[in-house]
Amino acid sequence: MLFVIDIGNTHTVAGIFQEHKLLKQWRIKTDPLMTPDELGIYYHNLFTIGGIALESIDGVIISNVVPPLEAAYFSCCKTLFNSTKQPEIFSVSSENVSNLITVKLDNPSEVGADRLVNGIAAYNRCRGSVIVIDFGTAITFDCISQDGDYLGGLILPGLSISLRALTQQTAKLPSIDISIPPKKVIGTNTVSAMKSGVLNGYGAMIEGLIEKVKKEMDPEGSTAIAVL
Repeated sequence: MLFVIDIGNTHTVAGIFQEHKLLKQWRIKTDPLMTPDELGIYYHNLFTIGGIALESIDGVIISNVVPPLEAAYFSCCKTLFNSTKQPEIFSVSSENVSNLITVKLDNPSEVGADRLVNGIAAYNRCRGSVIVIDFGTAITFDCISQDGDYLGGLILPGLSISLRALTQQTAKLPSIDISIPPKKVIGTNTVSAMKSGVLNGYGAMIEGLIEKVKKEMDPEGSTAIAVL
């Protein structure tokens, strides 16, 4: 079995794969101050609750965009699996996945591990040019060529960041829940106007960016879209 960990800015998602099947998945809050021991307690308990034996893990893959947690996760995994066979721990970077994807950036080391794995996974699914859109703390576009090269992309503020800025930088705008969209584009009160502005505004922006990126990547329009 494979223990995979995706350390994001807001949440960390971990899972257990057996061959190509996802058996278990967990999500915890990302805290850059967590120690290896604290992480070990979390995952030991999750393994126990999930009925996953520690000795069944053959390897660990870590995708990390929070540098302070890199050493903590390595130490956690070495301790967690210390009493069993020690699995190989693999950390994703542009250097050690160069056999899977070629990064065509000015500085390849700048691309985040999360964007690399997004690109690799999307290309393996589509086997052609693809734009990967990841709606996380930041919204990212990752552009993969017909030959599987990572061409670059876009980074823009995520919905939560924009909402937080909107409420914190204004005196009278309240915090809102956007899980229920507005019925109309034109808001008739403050909350519906905010919901419409954020959801319809971001929707129109994403649609417009997709068209621009597709024209630049492939004028013939055969590029696929993958949304995470």
